[in-house]
Amino acid sequence: MRLFPIAAAVAALATPLAAYGSGKMEVLQPWSRPAVAGTNGVGYMVLANHGRSADVLQKVESPLAARVEIHSMSMAGGVMSMAKVNGVPVPAGGEATFGPGAYHLMLIGLTRTLKDGDQAPATLTFASGAKIKVAFAVSAGMGPPAMAPMKR
Repeated sequence: MRLFPIAAAVAALATPLAAYGSGKMEVLQPWSRPAVAGTNGVGYMVLANHGRSADVLQKVESPLAARVEIHSMSMAGGVMSMAKVNGVPVPAGGEATFGPGAYHLMLIGLTRTLKDGDQAPATLTFASGAKIKVAFAVSAGMGPPAMAPMKR
């Protein structure tokens, strides 16, 4: 029965890699896909607002990209389209999901190659003035890298 304390310790160490926060806003499981330097990368995550007032993600910066844009994706008449947006609202007590086929971050003009297992740092800025530093875990899979379950 010595495995339980070891498993609990591993889970405790893994959790900070999966969530980042500033005040009442939390970034859960930020991840990216591998991409070659000079091309564009992508960022996915869940923004959870534990506060009593809504907020809006307005700006994202990364030292690994010439610029970062916030995009939405939509489907109309069987055609998927992507468009730059000025912000993503995060309702009070709610979430905004960034994932394939939904909101996502475009890391435009990568300054270095992102390989499986790398971390891509970024700073998220909200309308409230909150700033959160995150590291997007680069994964070659179809979702975030396997992480310890988190209590929410």
